Amino acid sequence: MQQRRIDWHYIAPGKPQQNGFIESFNGKLRDECLNETLFGTLCDAQNMLEEWQEDYSWRRPHSALGNMTPMEFLQRRAMDKMAA
Repeated sequence: MQQRRIDWHYIAPGKPQQNGFIESFNGKLRDECLNETLFGTLCDAQNMLEEWQEDYSWRRPHSALGNMTPMEFLQRRAMDKMAA
């Protein structure tokens, strides 16, 4: 971080609400993947986490996108641009 000159800001102890987005993500990751899966190897864990991330990022509906998946949202946007 020092080499790239990135400022580091710690969340105050006992104040997880200071970064609600990451706390929400961490809870979903824990509840939907880590608590549900028994990993045999590090490779198994990496593969499962990659699959979960792909689903979380692209295949599940997001309320901020009108309950569309990001792929649906991008496709609709592309269609709207072509129609304009």
